[in-house]
Amino acid sequence: MKNLDYNTQIVIPGGAGLVGQNLVVKLLNLGFKNITVLDKHKDNLKILSQMHPQVSVQCVDLSTSGTWLDHISSSDVVIMLQAQIGGLDENAFIRNNIDSTQLILDEIKRAKKQIQTVHVSSSVVNSIANDWYTETKSRQEELVKNSGIEVTILRPTLMFGFFDRKHIGWLATFMKQLPIFPIPGHGRYLRQPLYVGDFCEIIISVLQKSGPSGCFDITGQEKIDYIDLIKILKKATNSSTIILKIPFTLFSLLLKIWSFFDKNPPFTESQLQALVAGDIFQSSNWTEIFEVQSTDLQDALVETFTHPRYSKIQMKF
Repeated sequence: MKNLDYNTQIVIPGGAGLVGQNLVVKLLNLGFKNITVLDKHKDNLKILSQMHPQVSVQCVDLSTSGTWLDHISSSDVVIMLQAQIGGLDENAFIRNNIDSTQLILDEIKRAKKQIQTVHVSSSVVNSIANDWYTETKSRQEELVKNSGIEVTILRPTLMFGFFDRKHIGWLATFMKQLPIFPIPGHGRYLRQPLYVGDFCEIIISVLQKSGPSGCFDITGQEKIDYIDLIKILKKATNSSTIILKIPFTLFSLLLKIWSFFDKNPPFTESQLQALVAGDIFQSSNWTEIFEVQSTDLQDALVETFTHPRYSKIQMKF
């Protein structure tokens, strides 16, 4: 891999999502000038373009072969972020987590030069949960491992940060809009949230050091129960909502009713099952391996929801 410089051609499939939006901010702040984002989400690409008109964006379906693959073969760096995280259509998980990955890997192998490759997997590959996301992300990672490509694989846990519309970002929005915030059951479900700003710093460290190759579990450094996370989130967002525990079965029923009216709900029954599964994810010693300092959880939440510019920008679901 040639030495990284500010003209390095960086291509980010799936770069209009949470990680991509934050990563682009950091790359531009460092002075990188040649960034291309490939994604099919028109609204989120528009948000990215409005913030960073100097970034090249292309709205494409990465599960279907097309001229967009030329960006892959001509790149110096490919950071694979494309993923289907939630939803009620199994085929969407297959297309966006498996088919797209195979196309990108094949194009990297066909390229006439070495392309530094980073694949963002997920901690769910080690989860006891059994759903479409877990299954397809596991298959996706196996494709990458067996591709014969020298690659850095990063497995982050649940992330939060600027521009977040899902997960904690959705919880924050929900919290500010409703007078009562329901908690399923006792709420003592262990979480290991990861600040996306820290995760982006890890990716940048990989790029700047041309490695290391291998697979790394990137877990939030602080373990916290879900209900305690919600209490910190309430404080960070200055919300006046009332946090109320409700029976697990009632919470599950409400999600099923919601999904009847919303075909692309921000929180699904399978995600509820993953929440209460009781997973405890091991972590690589990423603060030392990548020389990245972990941001305190409470500080990261406050920064996320009070930043004078970025806290006001929210992606579409």
